[in-house]
Amino acid sequence: MARGVLSVKQANRDGMDMGTPTTGDVANGHVVANDGNTGLLVKNTGSTSARNVTFRLFKTVDGQAVTPRTESVPVGLTYLFGPFPTAEYGSQLEVDVSHAELTLQAVRV
Repeated sequence: MARGVLSVKQANRDGMDMGTPTTGDVANGHVVANDGNTGLLVKNTGSTSARNVTFRLFKTVDGQAVTPRTESVPVGLTYLFGPFPTAEYGSQLEVDVSHAELTLQAVRV
């Protein structure tokens, strides 16, 4: 199946409702439009274990794929990741999660 597309909220000084986060899809992963000013809020809604989020890199070095960047999100916390430069992460940022306890929200500043 195709990766789940995350919609991007545009930040503004008046404030905004972030809406309902997207539940992490372990099997298919996610993709989000990336212009280099995109961030990703990742929340671990679980109560027992830290969970991992992985950001796939678009860039290659000497024709070899670069190892994806994996970060851990502790229990009950929300982390903000980004921005993601397009030269390294591409215009379509691919994101994988280790567990459905992670929720995702994309924001552009």
